[in-house]
Amino acid sequence: MADQSSPPSTVGATYVEPSAEEVLQPGVKIGDLYRRNMTQPYVLQRLTERSYWVQSFNYGTVFYVGDQGVLVMDTLEGVYDSIVQGIASVTDKPITTVVYPHYHADHIGDIGQYVGAAEQQGRSLRIIGSEKTARVMDLSHSSFPPPTEVLDWPRGQFDFEGLTVEVHGFEFAAHTDDHSAWLLADERIIHSSDLINPDQPPFWKFAGNERFHWHEDNLRQIYDLGWDHLSGSHGNVGTRENIDFEFSFLADMKEAIGQAMAAHPFSDFADPSESAHTAFLANFFGTVSREATEALRPKYGQLYGFDYATPPNAEMVAWAMFEYR
Repeated sequence: MADQSSPPSTVGATYVEPSAEEVLQPGVKIGDLYRRNMTQPYVLQRLTERSYWVQSFNYGTVFYVGDQGVLVMDTLEGVYDSIVQGIASVTDKPITTVVYPHYHADHIGDIGQYVGAAEQQGRSLRIIGSEKTARVMDLSHSSFPPPTEVLDWPRGQFDFEGLTVEVHGFEFAAHTDDHSAWLLADERIIHSSDLINPDQPPFWKFAGNERFHWHEDNLRQIYDLGWDHLSGSHGNVGTRENIDFEFSFLADMKEAIGQAMAAHPFSDFADPSESAHTAFLANFFGTVSREATEALRPKYGQLYGFDYATPPNAEMVAWAMFEYR
């Protein structure tokens, strides 16, 4: 059985028990998060007087409790019952508005259950999405309902019971063509699904990024916006310290990859004895990613998910370094 003891914080954070009543101070994090995700229906933490962070089975979102209803920033796939249970533990107000943060099924996949619940209550659900998300869904012949309210891209906003929520779209995005960050302005909370897993090194393929190129630029785009708490849907509650850690980790990774590339140039893998030239690139990037992973191990090997995420991440970064020069 794998060791399920909690790995160290990437930023030396102070950990606390999650609380639905006590407001989390910026920089403080929820302790023993992986075990809680694996053994509890949900993990709930209050961020402000009206905003909460809730996570189930490692999928999380932010919700805001208004005077009349609740705003949910992610209709995550497969965790509807747990997320709604968490929301119901702090309010009996109905969920009236949801957001499509970007078009990946795991972040909008339970929308049918939210729509169904609203219909049972005799009302329509307000579904917010960016112009880019609506366009990508249409071009992809999505099986999910389109947004009922479409915001300008890359900058737009909507009002929820007096709360202004801004969309900050990444014009050149690493994750998906419509990837964006959503700022709950007065609450000083930013939600950007899959941008970063706070208090963890980058997840497998940078949380399923379609490319590595632009990833650091996207992180820089949100850095100076007006927020205190960062939600990435996965990982812990974040701050700018977590972005700084990611920049440092990536700098070390790129240095390790550069050294591996210098030691093993692509030309060394052009082997005529192979059955296809397909092997040349596969063997080159496989060697580079393995060597880079081992070079990073002394400093980072004890961190969350290192052995599973670092080799594929190194391969993605190596490809970007190889092609974007």
